[in-house]
Amino acid sequence: MSVLKSGTLSQERIVFLFAIVLFVAYAALLNGFLAPNNLVAILRSVSVLGILAVGMGIVVIGRGIDLSMVAVMAMATAWQLAMMNAGTPPLIATAIVFAGVVAVGIINGLLIAYAEVPAVFATLATASFVFGLVRSRFIAQDAVPVPPSASFILEFGQARLAHMPIEVVMFAVAAFLSFLVLRFTKFGRYVYYMGDNYQAARTMGIPVRPMIIGQYVVSALVAWLAGLITAAGLQSINTRVVNSTLLYDVILVVVIGGIGLSGGKGGMRNVVIGALLIGIMLNGMTILDLPNIYQNLIKATILLVALIIDSRLNPRDEQVGQQGDI
Repeated sequence: MSVLKSGTLSQERIVFLFAIVLFVAYAALLNGFLAPNNLVAILRSVSVLGILAVGMGIVVIGRGIDLSMVAVMAMATAWQLAMMNAGTPPLIATAIVFAGVVAVGIINGLLIAYAEVPAVFATLATASFVFGLVRSRFIAQDAVPVPPSASFILEFGQARLAHMPIEVVMFAVAAFLSFLVLRFTKFGRYVYYMGDNYQAARTMGIPVRPMIIGQYVVSALVAWLAGLITAAGLQSINTRVVNSTLLYDVILVVVIGGIGLSGGKGGMRNVVIGALLIGIMLNGMTILDLPNIYQNLIKATILLVALIIDSRLNPRDEQVGQQGDI
């Protein structure tokens, strides 16, 4: 731990080196791992996960957490596709869902910033509400296909840029734009200030409550973007993903990449490295035909270890404990 704290070997570097070692080991031991199609599959598999981690990373840097992201991703996209299948013009369906997604982000922010509900409970409750409302009122089945009339979505899902699948490009764009926002804008500096010392940020005059609302609106919109990209690639969206382990994978990417859960630390480079490691690991386990129950056990173990290491490197202070955030 002392080596990590001194900066000699940061968590980011350790994860990156481990990803390289894992890649080399898989390449040497697994037939077909280095096949071009498999390498592209690794990138595609981490793209949606990485986009979700971009939104989660912004919230966690600001000393929060958003457990509603996967619900927003699946249910917002399913609602939009259901409206389009029913004949609603795409622009109108998009505008309605956009307003709904922004409303979810605002509600999350209001609950956390003004009602002072711990982020874990507020976003968990919102996730359940969004899933229940959309599934019971707006869609008739778990899987909602992209309507044939929405050819632009289907074409987008098959698009390539420099031979790279579009979801990989979108992950790169989302990570780069978020990097620019966090590094060079007032919003980004305020996020780091709040994550580093919430009370000091408030004393400095930073509008912390509106900033919290803004963070959760951004994470909700990023989650919706991930859902649209998923639907474009698979030509449908399955709402059962809400009950999968995807949310834990997102947290795993953020934590193992090196974004401290106590806030104020890390950035988009950590998200990219974390997504790369998880993508390589999951791909290898898939080639090994490891049953899902063991894959989940391995991921859960890694997440637990990462949380323990994070708690040692970035101990919770009194403010975090009082907020009950994470």
